[in-house]
Amino acid sequence: MKMTSVYEMLKTAAANYALYRKTRSEIANLPADIALDLGIYPGDAERLAREAVYGKVA
Repeated sequence: MKMTSVYEMLKTAAANYALYRKTRSEIANLPADIALDLGIYPGDAERLAREAVYGKVA
């Protein structure tokens, strides 16, 4: 079993957070007609981005 270094864990966490922020921003800034076509409410951007990057929390 490979031990992940603290550096690698922090690097992964930083990359995931950057992806979360980018995804959240893109969802929140979708044009209304496109969001409606996709069935997305821009107010749900935080939840949707979190689920997309980190997975669904039970």
